[in-house]
Amino acid sequence: MNGVSEKKIVNLYTVLKWTYGLVAIVAGADKFFNAITQWEKYVSPMVHNLLPISLTHFLYLVGVIEIVVGILILTKYTRIGAYLLVAWLILIVLNLLSMNAYYDICVRDLVMAVGAYALAQLCEIVHPTHAAPNRY
Repeated sequence: MNGVSEKKIVNLYTVLKWTYGLVAIVAGADKFFNAITQWEKYVSPMVHNLLPISLTHFLYLVGVIEIVVGILILTKYTRIGAYLLVAWLILIVLNLLSMNAYYDICVRDLVMAVGAYALAQLCEIVHPTHAAPNRY
């Protein structure tokens, strides 16, 4: 690996796996409690108007999805969970951009998406058997 030890790669993978897995679970669980923040303020009025359910129930659904993604990341499905998190974070950014607000959170979530992508890529190195089979 061009001078990079396998131990360093595994350490990076492990730190990212636990960080992203736990953060997703905590953020998801907080959708039910609003202890970290009032999540309703981060839902774009455009998105809110399209919802077929109440905003509260939508945030509960969001919370469940985030918890599931976090669990996937912490299990042998890290790669799938990480890619789902990338997509999820990009959707959050698009939601916030539609509000013309919270640009700081947009930047943070884009950086988090890049980190989640790095986790997925590291997973393919650390656990090549968990990667998708080569279809060529």
